[in-house]
Amino acid sequence: MNNFKVNIQETSNPTIIKFELNQFITQHQSFEFSNIDEAKDSPLAQQLFYLPFVKKVYLSSNFIAIERFDIVEWDAVKNEVAEQITTYLNEGNKAVNETAETKKAAITVYTESTPNPSVLKFVANKKLVTSSYEFTSIETAKPSPMATALFHFPFVKSVFFDENYISITKYDIAEWNDISFELREFIRTYVEDAKEIVSPNAPEIVEKSTEKIEAHFETLDDTSKQIVNILEEYIKPAVASDGGNIQFDSYDPETKTVKVILQGACSGCPSSTFTLKNGIENMLKEMLAGQVNSVVAING
Repeated sequence: MNNFKVNIQETSNPTIIKFELNQFITQHQSFEFSNIDEAKDSPLAQQLFYLPFVKKVYLSSNFIAIERFDIVEWDAVKNEVAEQITTYLNEGNKAVNETAETKKAAITVYTESTPNPSVLKFVANKKLVTSSYEFTSIETAKPSPMATALFHFPFVKSVFFDENYISITKYDIAEWNDISFELREFIRTYVEDAKEIVSPNAPEIVEKSTEKIEAHFETLDDTSKQIVNILEEYIKPAVASDGGNIQFDSYDPETKTVKVILQGACSGCPSSTFTLKNGIENMLKEMLAGQVNSVVAING
């Protein structure tokens, strides 16, 4: 069963609204249609053109952008359009036919070093996933055809996906100078060939959906909520730039201990203890005076 959800986003152009989805509807391909005849290879776009105010439809990766005629304002119709898109996709209908012609996406991938010498970050010019995923073995990588393929390289120890990058942890038997080019070309070709990266029905999507996260957040005590907000606003962006991820695990009001889960480049990183003690712990102590004594890391 499909579980598509739509997030409505306004753009700098008041006539265009973006309907962002929690799953991919094209494999890094882009399509633009100006009328119902042009949209013959996109059943979804054709459906949208039956709405009299739709001027153009643009489909790409995990979003649909629609330009309207001036006969209506988006505030009057955007929720109905979002509902129509959600219903259409959740009934198992196709966004684009397999036979649809499109230009092959030009994919670039570059590498970034991380504080963890065993981890290299491979950054693409396209969005790869709609949520973060970590796979530590070929057995756990079953929901991800791409991670499974990467584990066939004998030097790959773990794979972490987030937004537009992949952090790969290597075994010590290989040096990055010897393997980074091979991995970069493999990733670039894989994405360029529009192969599936993570299955739409991967359990991680369900567990990390916005609704699940928000529901869990509401069960937390006030101090835990403050800690989560600080991690999200101040810590997570910096950690992501290093190819990793941090998640709140728990807060013990008795000992005033915070537990966090480290993933990607942060997991097992030699400098992660320093980062915890001198960065995260100090920030939480300062911003939540008297409520936090220590921060403990759990490797994801």
